[in-house]
Amino acid sequence: MDDFNFEEEDFDSQVNGTTIRRILRHGLNHWPFMVTFLVCITAVALIESYFTYLSKRMIDEGIIARDLDALRALAIQYGLWFLVFAVFVFGFITAAGYLGHLVQYDLRKQMFDHLQKLPLSYYNRTSNGWLMSRVTSDATRVGDLVSWGFLDTAWTVTSILTSLGFMFAINWKLTLLVLVMIPALWKVAITFKQRILTEYRRVRKLNSKITGSYSESISGVRVVKSLGREHENLNQFNELTDDMYRASYRAAWLSALFLPAVQLVSATGIAVVVWFSGAQFEVGGMTIGGLQAFISYVTFMLWPIQQMAAVYASMQQAVASGERIFSLLDTEPEIVDAPGAIDPGSIRGDIVFDNVSFHYEDGKPVLENLSLRIPQGETVALVGPTGAGKSTLVNLICRFYEPTAGKIVINGHDYTTLTQHAIQSRVGMVLQTPHLFSGTVLDNVRYGRLDATDAEVEEAAKLAGAYDFIMKLEKGFKTEVGEGGVLLSVGQKQLISLARAILARPDIFIMDEATSSVDTLTEALIQQGMETLMNGRTSFIIAHRLSTIKSADRIMVIENGGVSEMGTHAELIRARGHYYNLYTRQFRDERQKVYGLDGSVAVAQ
Repeated sequence: MDDFNFEEEDFDSQVNGTTIRRILRHGLNHWPFMVTFLVCITAVALIESYFTYLSKRMIDEGIIARDLDALRALAIQYGLWFLVFAVFVFGFITAAGYLGHLVQYDLRKQMFDHLQKLPLSYYNRTSNGWLMSRVTSDATRVGDLVSWGFLDTAWTVTSILTSLGFMFAINWKLTLLVLVMIPALWKVAITFKQRILTEYRRVRKLNSKITGSYSESISGVRVVKSLGREHENLNQFNELTDDMYRASYRAAWLSALFLPAVQLVSATGIAVVVWFSGAQFEVGGMTIGGLQAFISYVTFMLWPIQQMAAVYASMQQAVASGERIFSLLDTEPEIVDAPGAIDPGSIRGDIVFDNVSFHYEDGKPVLENLSLRIPQGETVALVGPTGAGKSTLVNLICRFYEPTAGKIVINGHDYTTLTQHAIQSRVGMVLQTPHLFSGTVLDNVRYGRLDATDAEVEEAAKLAGAYDFIMKLEKGFKTEVGEGGVLLSVGQKQLISLARAILARPDIFIMDEATSSVDTLTEALIQQGMETLMNGRTSFIIAHRLSTIKSADRIMVIENGGVSEMGTHAELIRARGHYYNLYTRQFRDERQKVYGLDGSVAVAQ
């Protein structure tokens, strides 16, 4: 699960600033909510500051002057302003809520769209847990940053500015003393900023690893239990959680230290203000109400800064989440459509490999200078040792990968001049481990052709040999298959996958070890469905069970980066080469499962 460590780089302050600007742009895409939010939060800060100024007037003009009429008028004014205040509070909370959810929606949609464009190689080297963490928790954190994080920041800035304005109106000399504290508070914030952000990046990295470990343990629970790996997996999981605990502890410790440091500077500043304001009171430069209001303004101005210390850590987590989201969105697809790429409408024509070479890793070729031609409608079987390049060859045809050298031609076109959709939408695949999606049997068969009628779905199921078992299910085609088809057997999933491929009407059909994990009866049904689907279509069959490919038009033995033998079953048997050895050895092994080593029929004990 270290596949994705390349994403975990230390971002400098410039990258951090770039991330914040990109996050803000997502908020500005919904500018009506952003403007409403800023107007309301500014109004709230102004009214809160004015409340303190009204309290000064109540003391000086009402209580000290013993003027009940003035006090009553100011109290009514206070109540009216409070109603206005409540309206603006409702406005900024509503706008912030909508804004956060819209940004989350945008990010998740962009990530999902972008993931559809990334090639198979990206998914091979990237953990599912890493991707899930980006789309779920990271998107939520960034949405919260745009709404509540920036809300706190905007409220802090407007509160400080409005408080300073009223403080200057009361006593400009004391206000200048207060301003001296601002650089000290800023220094404290800068000192802690990078340390907190670094620790929370480490926490997010470990969280992705834990999510990946958790996801793999659940999806592979059968393997875990069958191999008795529960204890070892728990130990590995505990190591990851221990590492995350230590990183979280360091981040929490720094965050906790941040708040007292800010409070120390604030308390010192308030003490200085109280001392000097007393002197101003003695010389008549300050009233009792003014003194009370001024101290309230100082507290009111410094309190948001202290509160920012409490929310600063979560804001830094959101920035780190934003960095990770944008690192995903900035990942360039390795395979893109060329300018002017076309869709020929069909890819039924010849497929030509022209000196094709391919490697996953430099210096380790899988295919090398491979040249061959597959005419339209031919069924080609690919055999050979594991890792020889059989699946790689069909993945190249599907353009899940592209040759590192040479070219592939389809319908007379270099296939890089065709759109990826033109190729991949016309290829039907049935894999060794079939994948079904959550939903019903009907949903899964119809997955490749959403406009198919129920009658067409049923006909495809009949052609695939799946109809009978489907109708025996509790709800027939309306039966839920469970996540990944967990409620069905492997053979049933294969038959549904085959029906799905038949319904999609592909130009090219690929069977990748589709019968290796099923019983003999299910294999016969699959073979029957394959014959229906392969009729008139260019087809590729990858199989270790050689008895299933004897009727192929051509059999190719793939080894050492190329085709070592090629011909029909009969021709290759007569040649007595590698295929002959594979076939006779497999035939002998199968006979020994039925007959004893001495030729007698074996009896199950």
